Parts: sequence; C-alpha cells; structure tokens
Amino acid sequence: MTTAPVLVTGGAGFIGSHLCEALINRGHRVLCIDNLLTGNLDNLAEFWDHPNFEFQQHDVINPLSVDVSAIYNLACPASPIDYQKDPIHTLQTCIQGAINMLELARLNRAPILQASTSEVYGDPEQHPQVEGYWGNVNPIGPRACYDEGKRAAETLFYDYHRTHHVDTRVIRIFNTYGPRMKADDGRVVSNFITSALRGEPLTIYGDGTQTRSFCYVDDLVRLIMACMDCDVRHESPINAGNPEEYTMMELATLVMDLVDRDCSVVHHALPVDDPKKRRPDISNAKKILNWEPRVGVREGLFRTKNYFQQATEKPIQTQSFKSAKVELEVAHA
Repeated sequence: MTTAPVLVTGGAGFIGSHLCEALINRGHRVLCIDNLLTGNLDNLAEFWDHPNFEFQQHDVINPLSVDVSAIYNLACPASPIDYQKDPIHTLQTCIQGAINMLELARLNRAPILQASTSEVYGDPEQHPQVEGYWGNVNPIGPRACYDEGKRAAETLFYDYHRTHHVDTRVIRIFNTYGPRMKADDGRVVSNFITSALRGEPLTIYGDGTQTRSFCYVDDLVRLIMACMDCDVRHESPINAGNPEEYTMMELATLVMDLVDRDCSVVHHALPVDDPKKRRPDISNAKKILNWEPRVGVREGLFRTKNYFQQATEKPIQTQSFKSAKVELEVAHA
C-alpha cells in the first residue's frame, strides 16, 4: 500500500520550496499547493520532475479534498509589502485557510504543523521573547491582518486539538533569509544585499538601532522537520529562529563588507507598528527538539549574497518552464 503524500501549503514560496526539497530528499512523496500570488514556480524547478513531487495550484481559503499523511501549513504572504496588498485575503488565508487545513488533517487523522510568526509578539515589551509572552499587538493597525491572523490561527490549532484531538504543532518563525528570497519582497536582508550589489544607498527605516535576529533557511527547515518528527506533541508553540541579534546599522555594515562596497545609507520614517526589538528565546527548541542554528549570520549572508549575485549576473531563463507548468495546471484543472 502506497503511503499518502505529505502536503506542503505555500510550497512554491521561499521557505516552502526549501521544505519540499528537504522532504523529497528524505524520501517522502510531496504534494505542494500554492496559489502563486507570492510563490514562484522557479523555486520548484530543481525538483519539479522528481517522481515523488506533485504540484497543484490551489488557494487554501477554499477547501481541499486529498489523502495526506501529514500537513505543513506555510500558506500566507510573509513580508509586509505582500500581506498588506490585500489585507482581507491575508486574514482569510490565516483563518479560513487554517480551518480548511485543520479539517483536512482531522479527516485524514494526520499531524499538522502551523507556520506561525514572531509577529504574534507585536512590538514586544519583553526581550528576548519567550513562548509564554502574550505579545503587544495593535489589533486594528496596518499589520494586524497578518499579526492577528496568525494569532487567530494559533487559537484554531489549539482548539482543534482540544475539541477534535487533532495532532497539532505550532512554530513561531523569526526573520529567515537565504536563497530563493524575492529581491523585491521588502525585507531587510534582500533590500540590503540587492542595493549593495548595485552600489545603491541602503535604506534604513528609523535610526537603525532597532534589532532583528536572522535565521538561515536551512536551519529553519531542520527545525520544522524536527518539530513534525517529535514523538511527543508539545503543549505550546516553539520559537524558530537564530538568537544572534543585530541592529539595522550593524547589518548594513556587515552586508557592505561582504559585498565589498562602501554604500551610503539613507533613513526613512519607521513604519507604523514596526517592532523595535526582536530576538527569540530558543530554550524550548533546544530542550524539546534538540535543535539550534548551525549557520552563523555572516556565513548565511555570504551564501545569500552569492545567490543574488548569480541571479543578477546570469539571469535564469525560465519562461518556457513557467509556460509549460501553467499549461499542465490548466490541463489538470
């Protein structure tokens, strides 16, 4: 009897595509679904023809009926630029998408992992952030569609466990970076690297003293898989991030050093509700999952710089790939 595939929602995205690849390399059959609003088929090119991989264009706000053995729910725009373009759809993705995937998990009696976010902590008054901290979120601000949407999704996951005994796991992802990031996603790592490679000024919002912690994507994928592999269901969310903390000015200096360019810096006003500090306490990840980051920020930024540099110098011609895949999706619709 053939084992049902593992489902990855949002699998054509930056993190989702790396997770799909890691699961395939482990020997899993993978069903990837994505509505392609922010996901990119190019991210799937390296393993598209693998016999254990299947793609379906689908929006999680609509129900899905498939046989699956496990679900990784990563579907949702994750950068402020993307999730604020259509805040209502973002909220629908977080809430209705979670309900649809939880129902699918319930019907299949499959474990399901929710990719939540450090944004549930808002502009934190506790530093570093531990999972027991309830956060400081503006429920009606421009970021609330994502912040509150993810908080509501966490509620649904724990209610489905209490009510329907669904095996739910929740991680809170802090800033993650690496190859396959979109150059124009508005995140600080991609902004700094692409600007530095072009010799353009680096844009810093606020005075540059606000901090972030940056986790390389390979480390995050290891944590995601370790969380699903864990035999004992953990009773609270688990922070997923690298506790190395950098101010924006420190990050800008590091990027310029790696790119070997002395760029100017321009300051813009800090966005509404933008957190001043962000660093995970990863004690639970270490204790429960025996996980901690392996890739330091400097090494990870070097790899990411090389990815963007290669993409700039040798653009990948993928239009024929995209066209062929779109035709395939239409044929299977």
